[in-house]
Amino acid sequence: MNLQTYQIQRATTEQELADALSVRRVVFIEEQEVPEELEIDEHDTLDGGTIHFVAYHDGKPVGASRIRTYSPGVGKIERVAVAKTERGTGLGRQIMLAMEELAKQHGYDSLKLNAQTQAQRFYEKLGYEPFGDLFDDAGIEHIAMVKSIRE
Repeated sequence: MNLQTYQIQRATTEQELADALSVRRVVFIEEQEVPEELEIDEHDTLDGGTIHFVAYHDGKPVGASRIRTYSPGVGKIERVAVAKTERGTGLGRQIMLAMEELAKQHGYDSLKLNAQTQAQRFYEKLGYEPFGDLFDDAGIEHIAMVKSIRE
């Protein structure tokens, strides 16, 4: 594993949100050909209940994610994206751990996510368990997953 130093932070300014969205645009819209109208949605603001994360390496945005309330006590992790140049470095894991820590601080008992099936093993290694049937989202096969974070 390539050990890089990343700055992972909550996006609190419009520029940081724009940086997070720029990573998502490359990963989801350009690489995976998800239509922009499906990728960018009403949760992509700073004034709602969604918390956005952005990761930087040498000042360049290289990772992104977001978390929002799914139901009482349950957070939903969405849009986890890592730039192609940083895949395999542990950045995705670091982003997930940062989100889990924040979720605990916000009083969530568990976290849900819809994983692309090609990323299912990654999430399983972090303690997420699949449930339900496979489903299609934006032309990509997904599986719902959940993890208890109650201490």
